[in-house]
Amino acid sequence: MKKITMQTIADQLNISRVTVWKVHNNYPGVSDSLRKKILDKSKELGYEKLRTTDDEEDNGTEIPNYSSVEKTTISVIVCRPESSIFWMDIIHNIAKTLSLLNINLMYTYLPAKVGKDYKLPDILVDGTVQGTIVLNVYDYNILSLINNLAIPKVFLDMVPTIPVSKLTGDLVLLEGYHALFNITDNIIKKGRKEIGFIGDINYAVTNHTRFEGYVAAMEKNDLTINKDFCLIHSIGIYSYAEEINDFLSKLDKLPEAFVCASDFIANFVLDYLKRNHYSVPGDIAISGYDDSREYTHLSGDLTTVQVKNAALGERLVRQLLYRIEHPDYPTETINIQPKILFKKSTDF
Repeated sequence: MKKITMQTIADQLNISRVTVWKVHNNYPGVSDSLRKKILDKSKELGYEKLRTTDDEEDNGTEIPNYSSVEKTTISVIVCRPESSIFWMDIIHNIAKTLSLLNINLMYTYLPAKVGKDYKLPDILVDGTVQGTIVLNVYDYNILSLINNLAIPKVFLDMVPTIPVSKLTGDLVLLEGYHALFNITDNIIKKGRKEIGFIGDINYAVTNHTRFEGYVAAMEKNDLTINKDFCLIHSIGIYSYAEEINDFLSKLDKLPEAFVCASDFIANFVLDYLKRNHYSVPGDIAISGYDDSREYTHLSGDLTTVQVKNAALGERLVRQLLYRIEHPDYPTETINIQPKILFKKSTDF
């Protein structure tokens, strides 16, 4: 027998699947009369996710309350959420969106790095949760275990060592190739030729694509990349300040600009430059990525790429709900297109 889905109900009523989804998740924006038609059709077709009570009135006029719709529990898997306001903002907006949709949220905190014998918490494998959103997890062993889970999942970013073709869930990426290409190209067009890049390109797919954008801009302008100006090897997650300071202090001379993989990195570079009496952008131009509000001393000055955390948090939820509704559809890779904010740090 063919499985009854929200799309089945939508097709029967000649309406969109989104409208059916709103009704079954008690979301606003649907008239009472259409809501009743959807619930009646759902009951008629035997839609599994519609739960009715034995004492329900025969007139069918009751609009479903939270207890009449099957409760879903979503897990947000996260490592080191306290490491950045950036992650806390995304988590907050995921929680806010799930609350509006009457969906349970369960936080699952995992270590930043584990060995091969590590096992995921039982709640991820015992049917407690119906899907998961994965944030700030960049350990190969952990991601491999999550990827093997038999539940719908959405990853925000991924390690380069796990091919996208091997993922069993959807992947959401913040587009970085074109953003960093345009930032680097803009710096070159203003006359700077010696440009370095700072960011661990093996840490995340997004870091790697941002580096590729920088390289493409340099190649487009027939400029040779001085490897001495690039810090792209693995950097310890707790030793960024020390390693960046050590890298910069050992250079015989600094380049005319640094393109950084994140505002987090740009923050450490700027601190070093200021301590050593370099003018930004007079002596050295610098750019970041994320438009983080965490570094208040950078606000309004750093050329960066804007990430709207509220929209991103909601988008992750919507994608997971889509995956839960369509578990057999092909997995997707989604690129969120950000906006470049050109500011004082590259205005020379």
